[in-house]
Amino acid sequence: MSHKIEQKMRQFRLVPSISKKEEKMSREDYEIVIGLEVHAELSTNTKIFCSCPTKFGAEPNTQTCPICMAMPGTLPVLNEKVVEYAVKAGLATNCEISRDSKNDRKNYFYPDLPKAYQISQFDKPLCEHGYIEIETQDGKKKIGLTRIHIEEDAGKLNHDEFGGGSLVDLNRAGVPLIEIVSEPDIRSSEETEKYLRKLKSILEYIEVSDCKMQEGSLRADVNVSVRKKGDTKLGTRTEMKNMNSFRSITRAIEYEVDRQIDVIEDGGKIEQETLRWDEVSGKTFPMRDKEDAQDYRYFPDPDLVAIKLSEEYIQNIKESLPELPGSRKQRYLEDYKLSEKDANLITSSKYLSDLFEEAIQVCNNPKAVNNWIISDISRILNETEMEPIEIPFDAKQLGKLVILIDKGTISSSIGKKVLTELFENPRDPEQIIKEKDWIQISDEGAIKEVVLKILEANPQSIADYKGGKDKALGFLVGQAMKETKGQANPQMLNKMFLEELNK
Repeated sequence: MSHKIEQKMRQFRLVPSISKKEEKMSREDYEIVIGLEVHAELSTNTKIFCSCPTKFGAEPNTQTCPICMAMPGTLPVLNEKVVEYAVKAGLATNCEISRDSKNDRKNYFYPDLPKAYQISQFDKPLCEHGYIEIETQDGKKKIGLTRIHIEEDAGKLNHDEFGGGSLVDLNRAGVPLIEIVSEPDIRSSEETEKYLRKLKSILEYIEVSDCKMQEGSLRADVNVSVRKKGDTKLGTRTEMKNMNSFRSITRAIEYEVDRQIDVIEDGGKIEQETLRWDEVSGKTFPMRDKEDAQDYRYFPDPDLVAIKLSEEYIQNIKESLPELPGSRKQRYLEDYKLSEKDANLITSSKYLSDLFEEAIQVCNNPKAVNNWIISDISRILNETEMEPIEIPFDAKQLGKLVILIDKGTISSSIGKKVLTELFENPRDPEQIIKEKDWIQISDEGAIKEVVLKILEANPQSIADYKGGKDKALGFLVGQAMKETKGQANPQMLNKMFLEELNK
């Protein structure tokens, strides 16, 4: 096989990668450079240039009008709420807000873009020169933001597997977006995920986007390049488009970094191109050569007036900003004595943080609410691949669950069952325990009967305990909890077992 053919085959992922040992050695000689273009759909009631609704999941082409379908003679009118939300995002991410901005036409042809141009912003974006701070192993790090600008979304192509064609749904055409462009300051897939999670939490806190990644409300174009350590010139980058899950983004970056290093180490050259990430194979595939910005032939949109913002307007938005995740985290550390890890997890999502705060108002037990969120609730979210916004029960129900345990009405083990019920069919926790007959057994006579039964059945555990093996007590208590289906009062069980064992 000639060197040139082998190089091309490696570029198209047909040659096995180098060994893990060689890969690790060569990778240490390279610096990874990552920049992100994040698109966030704004949670306005109507589209950016018309009054059509923006609700997700409607029947195809039922949320359209002549304006967003680009009928001849129609004129756009800018939704003022879009500007307000973009300015909010800029202020929350430490950006400078432009007092004089405008809309531009970005010209390209694609079947789901009915005007054959996208209304966006080019040289005068609303927000510039911001940053987001993330926590890394080496401490805090600022990721620079080049700009935040507003633009309209395109429609969607639905591919017909049976007919062999594609159908256009224009419900999404004209849905307002902000595009958040980072500087190439990110150096690993781990930093990428931390940046995206921090950005997502900020947008949730200021309530400009619901950030539902599974619905495409938050998606990222990921630019990746590598260069030899010590080089100042950036390497040739590739771009992976429209990625909408943290797992896919980190996997794609890891694969693409290894691929680029393989090509360079093999004497090849990285081509600037747009790639598609395939989740099943775990590989990237070329889609097209990357167009340069001048190919879009930007020019000011003649149908839209300039955007002029007064100092008073910007100041009013600044004063309306809610408490942001960093400030809320500090308050949790000081007021509730949460650990750094727990405070980070809870404040990473506005929905988890609100659940925490509102549940505390009900039960006045921050430690218990914190434990439920970081352990069982987070575990169920991970297992079911749910986002915090999808939690079906409210803070009042979580607070009532904590109260029932604190009062001794139910045990912690029964509490876990109640939580599962809250996820499956949310209702009042008291109603659940009555329906399921889960009220804790605290009758001394009933508990003593169980204790004696367990002791009689486990003579070896009695001998182990008397021989100094304290774990035997835990085993006996566990057997008693199993016998009572988790309903026995664990404190009473411990006490009675100790009384019997020490006789």
